[in-house]
Amino acid sequence: MSHSRNPLRTRLAVLTATTLLLTVAPIGVTAAQAQVTRSRQGSSTDVSRATWSGPAFTMNGSGGIITATMNQAISAIRGGSGSIDVAVVAGSGTSTPECDVITGLSGVNSCTTLTLTATADGNNSQVNTDIRNAEFVYFAGGDQCRYVAWKGTALEASVESVVAKGGGVGGGSAGHHVNSDIVYDACGGSATSAIALDDPYDQSMTFTTGMFRWPNYANTINDSHFVTRDRMGRLMAFVARAVKDGRTSGGKAWGVGVEEGASLFIDRNGLATLSGPSAYVVLGDHQPEVASSGQPLTYSNFKIWKLASGQSYNFANRPTCGYYLKSVTNGSPSSSLYSGTPVTDCSNPPPTNPPGGGSSYAEVESNDSRTAANDVSGLSYPLTITGDMKSGSDRDYFGVSLASGQTLSVDCAVPSAYDADLYLLSSTGSTLTRSVNSGAGADESASTTRTASGSATYYVELEAYSGSGSADYSCTVSRS
Repeated sequence: MSHSRNPLRTRLAVLTATTLLLTVAPIGVTAAQAQVTRSRQGSSTDVSRATWSGPAFTMNGSGGIITATMNQAISAIRGGSGSIDVAVVAGSGTSTPECDVITGLSGVNSCTTLTLTATADGNNSQVNTDIRNAEFVYFAGGDQCRYVAWKGTALEASVESVVAKGGGVGGGSAGHHVNSDIVYDACGGSATSAIALDDPYDQSMTFTTGMFRWPNYANTINDSHFVTRDRMGRLMAFVARAVKDGRTSGGKAWGVGVEEGASLFIDRNGLATLSGPSAYVVLGDHQPEVASSGQPLTYSNFKIWKLASGQSYNFANRPTCGYYLKSVTNGSPSSSLYSGTPVTDCSNPPPTNPPGGGSSYAEVESNDSRTAANDVSGLSYPLTITGDMKSGSDRDYFGVSLASGQTLSVDCAVPSAYDADLYLLSSTGSTLTRSVNSGAGADESASTTRTASGSATYYVELEAYSGSGSADYSCTVSRS
């Protein structure tokens, strides 16, 4: 979990006609039952305007507002004229430190702090009205486990509507976490780098996917207080988990670690520019060598970009040079994780995918039924799938999306430790074709073509016929 919000500041006792502080609390309940509090600063009337010039984003390494990037966001959204309304969303506390800063910035019409203390508060009508009427939403520091509980509530759609109309979103500390595609939610406790590297499936390593996916920011996972709390190791484990668990498309994941006092401003074109001490982008572009429950992580050649103040990283056109390489072996990371010699010649980058292109995927247990199948539809093809027959009754299922007229072809190399059979199944589980060659180590191949209109999920099933073991089978899956 991340730091609690900043303590209440002593406010200047200056109230004018245009900066009237309104405190409305609580919404729809008595004080003894308060769940939502609302405090508005600045104008009591929302700005009315048809179009805005964003989106714009700020990703802060600690909870407080960084005025440099906040000013950039305000300017980008305004497009050179007018003013905006800001909503600050918090999960605890009674202070308004973010709005205290924001209302003093040029181009701000109002700032409303909304403190939500229960999951149901994400459906509060006044909360959602305030958010939808805002042009920028800032998630305060606090507890990101409380924030992800609002996934699926009206709040999620309201925040997305702000970005869709050309506004913006930001956050610091816990608020930084919740703004990435994959959220380290800390619902099982806060992991340290040592814990995460020793066991990337520790109970503290919990994630929420599918809350927000901002333009150009797919397949990312954020971390905060980065250098101060030595979180490079745990971000490496986050990235490895995201790839291993199939939470990203294309078999790649990008970690974004921002130091305390630093902030990334990301413009509408996906260009991120740093203000403050440092930030790091960590790329995992292949399956981990070892990432299993109860085992230390092994992952070779994380690609790491280090940003200093004023430097940029393009999330829309992600670079292939400028990184340095660090690895983790049996839970022990390379030395000097926060610095390295950048690779400037990427004409011959280290191989990350199987020969012939495509990507690779290692099975994630338990995938012993169609309903628990590993979904590999979003990966690049040809795809190499690896797994093993852990028992004589093991079955491994993988879901593949197939469009009308497409042919699914699967060729499996089976180790000599066991005999495994291959089945291709329809979306309803009917066997379309199979390969059941006899004998331990006998390879299997099968293909099928979808003739019906539209697309559907087909299933690749590997079934233990005789014997078992930890030796991996390897199946090449292609769609044509």
